Amino acid sequence: MPLAFYRKPALVAYITCGDPDLAATREIVLAAIDAGAGVIELGVPFSDPLADGPVIQRASERALRNGTTLAQVLTLAAEIREHAQSTGLVIFSYLNPILRMGMEKFCTVARHAGTDGVLITDLPAEESQEYLRAMHQHSLAPIFLAAPTSPDARLKRIAGASQGFIYAVSRTGVTGTRQQLAGDAKMLVTRLRRVTKLPIAVGFGISNAEQFAEVGKFADAVVVGSAIVETIERNRGREARAVAEFVKQLTTVSFQLSAQVAGNV
Repeated sequence: MPLAFYRKPALVAYITCGDPDLAATREIVLAAIDAGAGVIELGVPFSDPLADGPVIQRASERALRNGTTLAQVLTLAAEIREHAQSTGLVIFSYLNPILRMGMEKFCTVARHAGTDGVLITDLPAEESQEYLRAMHQHSLAPIFLAAPTSPDARLKRIAGASQGFIYAVSRTGVTGTRQQLAGDAKMLVTRLRRVTKLPIAVGFGISNAEQFAEVGKFADAVVVGSAIVETIERNRGREARAVAEFVKQLTTVSFQLSAQVAGNV
């Protein structure tokens, strides 16, 4: 599949589309790409984001008040693709908006828009046969979540259904920044390595450059979501610039620490 991490650890940046509005989202995404983000997760706002903490919940509420729809997110993806040819673009959504559009139509439009993959947070691999058929038919990468509580047999099933990369949830619970990383993250990556050769991205709770660098020691990519969405929330009127500064801080510190490690080997 076209998804690839050209620099490790890669930054997978989640952004809630439509917060504060779609025009701003476009500028924020392009700024994040210019600052070093390797993959962008275009978050589709949803009224009942069960996997998300208060920061992304508030962003979804603001985006929905603006009338943001899945169709508009796909149009935005096409606009971003015109300006960013090598960056990975992933549609990040709950299942309901996709079912409302229709699975076949969604995959057709997503592929035409130039997106590379899709992550549906509340669709388990065990119930994804129709989804996988449509994704494969349209050359889109299905990306699934793997949790620390998943038994080995389920990790194997998730790995078999996934393409592009696997999203390893660093801890149980909802999204949101944390002061400390959960100890389960490294063990989960180790367990996944036994059943897949796909790249593994670790997310949930990573909020600063030190955590980014720490996860980058054992994962192929690091997902940062709530910290970016909160940066947008706190910097009204200068969202794109603030996100670019934050992304650059994440990737620069990680690169410097990686270089130090390499120099000591």
